[in-house]
Formats: sequence, C-alpha cells, structure tokens
Amino acid sequence: MSHDNVHDVVDVEPVVVIGAGPVGLAAAAHLLERGLEFLVLEAGDAAGASVARWGHVRLFSPWQYNVDDAARRLLEASGVALPDPASLPTGAELVDAYLRPLSRLASLAARIRYNADVVAISRDRLDRVSGTDRAHAPFVVRLADGEEMTAGAVIDATGTWRTPNVLGANGLPAFGEDAASPWIDYALPDVLGTDRATYANRHTVVVGAGHSAATTLLALSELKDVTADTRVTWALRAPAPDAAYGGGADDELPARGALGSGLQVLVQTGRVDLVTGFAVQGIDVVSPVVTLRGSGDMSIDADRIVAATGYRPDWGLTRELRVDLDPIVDASRQLAPLIDPNVHSCGTVYAHGVDEVAHPEPGYFAVGAKSYGRAPTFLMATGYEQIRSVVAALAGDWVAARERQLDLPATGVCSVTHGLHAITAELGLSADLPDKLMSATARHMSDSATPGQAVLAAADELHLDHSVALRFAAFATEQDSRSRPAGDE
Repeated sequence: MSHDNVHDVVDVEPVVVIGAGPVGLAAAAHLLERGLEFLVLEAGDAAGASVARWGHVRLFSPWQYNVDDAARRLLEASGVALPDPASLPTGAELVDAYLRPLSRLASLAARIRYNADVVAISRDRLDRVSGTDRAHAPFVVRLADGEEMTAGAVIDATGTWRTPNVLGANGLPAFGEDAASPWIDYALPDVLGTDRATYANRHTVVVGAGHSAATTLLALSELKDVTADTRVTWALRAPAPDAAYGGGADDELPARGALGSGLQVLVQTGRVDLVTGFAVQGIDVVSPVVTLRGSGDMSIDADRIVAATGYRPDWGLTRELRVDLDPIVDASRQLAPLIDPNVHSCGTVYAHGVDEVAHPEPGYFAVGAKSYGRAPTFLMATGYEQIRSVVAALAGDWVAARERQLDLPATGVCSVTHGLHAITAELGLSADLPDKLMSATARHMSDSATPGQAVLAAADELHLDHSVALRFAAFATEQDSRSRPAGDE
C-alpha cells in the first residue's frame, strides 16, 4: 500500500469504523486522540451488542487486558471509574462497566450511529478490477437500507459473531441445516439463566470440542443435576475423545493431567453421553424431534442442538475491494503465519500492527477477531495493539505505527491459571482452591482407577461439590485443546 496516498485521502474524508464492539470503540478513542474525523457504524441498537449476547460468560483475562489505553484515558478524564484491573469480568460486565459508558461520552456519542448495518464496501466509481489511482478514490460504504456514504479509510471491526461455522463436517451447511435452524443454537446459550426453559428436561446434542462446547456441556450437566429428564449428548467428529480429554494419566505433570480430565468425568459419571466419529452430514426435523445424521447409518435424535463449532469472518462486505487472504487461515497473508492455530495458542501470538492487518486495498484495515480469520487465538489486547498501530499510520506517524507496545505477562492471558481463578471468582470460592484441588488430585492418582476418579476423590476431600470440581477440570482440559486447529471442532 502507498503510505502517503492513504494519508492524503484521510485528510479530506472521515474514517469509517464498522462495529462498536471493544475493538471498534478502541478505534474511535484513538482516532479522537489523533484529531482525525471519524464515524462509527454499528448494526445493533447499542454499543457491544454482540458481546451482550454472551453476557453470562466470564472472561479468562482480567480487566487490565480488556480495556484499551486510549479508551481508559478518555473514561478517566471524564470521571468514569473502571473496575479492579485484576478482576475478571463477564461479558455483561464488560458491556455495562466499559463499552456502554465509553460510547456515551459526549466526545464519542455524536460520532456513533446505531442500527446501521453495512452490507458492502467499494470505491467511488471503481470496481475491484479498475486499477486507476485507487488510493485517491474515496471508499463507498453501503448500508442495508440503501444509504451510501464516502470514507477516506475503513476500519473493519465487524468481528465474527454473526457468522458462526456450520454443522456440516465438510465446512458446508449440512443437508437440511437451514430448515432446522429453529432447533439449533449457534451461540453460547445461557443454559442456567435466560435459556433454562429451552433446555430443562430436554435432550440436547452439543457438537464441537473447543471452549464453547466445554462451557455448554458443563452448564447442561449442572442443569441435569436438578432437572431429572434433562439429557446431554456430546458429538465429536474425531474417532476418539483423547484430544479433547487432554493428557490424562500420561501427562508429564500428573496433577495437570488429572485435572485435565473433567470432560472425561462428565462422560464416566453419565452426565454426558459421548458419540465419537460423528461427522454431521444432514439434519431432519419431525417436530418436535430433530435428528442429526452422520456418515453411514449413524444418527442422533434430540430436542435441541448446540453448534459449538466456532466462527468465521464474513468477507462478503469486501467483494469489490482488493483483499489478500491466506488460503487456509482466511486472514491477511501477512498475519496468517503469526496466528496459525497449528502453531500458536492465544498466549504465543506476537504483537503485530498495521503492516500485518493491511491489504492491497489502500486504506482498508480488517482488525480484531475478523482479522484472525478462522484462527481461534484472538485476544482483545492484541486487537487494541492493532488499532493503536493502524490509527497512528492513518495519522502519518509511521514511527509509532511500527512500534510494538503490547505488554502481556510471560504466561499469556489465556492460561489455565487465569481461567481457574475466574471460576473461583464467579463462585465466590477461596482463591487458593485451584491449587488445593490440583494437589489433592495428585495425591489420589495412585489409588484411583482413572484420573477422573482422582478429581472426584479430591473434591470429596476438600468438601467441594462435584459439579464445581468438574468445572475446574473441564476448563483445564479445554485449555489444553485450544492450541489445536479450529478444524478439530
């Protein structure tokens, strides 16, 4: 891209930011500090609309890594107090204590439009093939209602929440999936809260092996403990659940291996029925029963399906722009090697900025979760660093743009330690409980037939409810699986 040309266009046109989530609002804060004109377009009716959808879920990174520096400066200057930086917020708390107060500041509120759903981006009088002086042609941003506006640069922070992966094992929708959508949840349902009536005393199949699957399986198992007719089935594409169970008894650290057997305990204790080697091919509905069809004659009848199969970006907005995407990760070609889930977990992704999120289209930048394509390794802190770098470049400050200012702890912010302590905070338990549970589990390994039994024996020793112990254990299992490819879900 031509650096000077991008700056020239920004001089005469506003920057349009698409999305008023954490990264989009961080962009607004940095643009304001740099004195650049901008407009934020949000498809929802309030800031953080997508985050609010998973408001019942607690993050595993503390507040200090979830608040952008420029946004923090704006809030503090306005007298808005942020929560304890060491505490761990839920999605709802992130919205209520950070995103909504930020969006309501007078300096930002007038520059944010809600219910403004962007459906396409192009160049004024140029399609993707046209090569004449693209850098000096303003962007055209089209909304769902037909309104169009021009922009000097576009920061695309639309995320991936609205485009979940399908259930079909080959990446295509399973036959009948669209028609069965009323029986399918593609998000993280609030099983123990607002969605309780949908799942209580019903049979639910959870498809997937990552964080969303583990979270939902745990919640459903708790619901099963208090609603006798609730049934839970866990469908895995893999021929065996070993990868999802983690190291187990063969783990080089026995305590970690035992604590990493929580999902196995869910199966062993009958809270969850496991079906392996199940590659979804089709879905049939004979109301009220929905049937998942696998290869051969495999099938599962249920009342509900939770598709915990991850998310993907929607690049359809940019079909008339020149974007250069890695053919595997579906991220920019420069960024893809840094975030490839075959190599990296979220804790090993290096700080990166404008050069990695830019595309051949001058002035267009995909940032945040969207920039990561299909890699499940995104952290808000890395998105904020992207934004700081991109806005510095738009302001012509290339020295700052190419600095790397991301400062994460050596263990990352997606570690098992953070997650276990998030659970203790949520349940109001002692902060040293995870360590005690791990130590007790290690002691019971020698006299337990399975690592799962060692977890439950440790729970009994500590007078800890089994469902709580399983939450700790299953989370540790899930963290061991996060560094595996998203395709394993």
